[in-house]
Amino acid sequence: MIRMLIATAVLFSSLPVQAQEAEYALDISNHRFQPAELKIPAGKKVRLVVRNLDATVEEFESHELNREKLIPAKGKALIYVGPLAAGRYPFFGEFNPKTAIGTLIAE
Repeated sequence: MIRMLIATAVLFSSLPVQAQEAEYALDISNHRFQPAELKIPAGKKVRLVVRNLDATVEEFESHELNREKLIPAKGKALIYVGPLAAGRYPFFGEFNPKTAIGTLIAE
């Protein structure tokens, strides 16, 4: 029994630990992304938590990030991006492209 417990402990201690992605918040309010510019670390995978505070659906879209995601009214969605090279990555709201605009800045 003790040998089995020791073997199990050794097995689990040798497994690689998966790193958690850093999480960043992005809100949609009055058909605008807030913040309009969001800084994230270059070279790391990140998780964006996009909350839509508006009463209408919006779509997060970015050609540079190769992402499209519907965000339900009064709902939220997770969007994973990266790892990204240092630079600026624009995004916009498909349903309100004149006001719902923003940029991820990887540095």
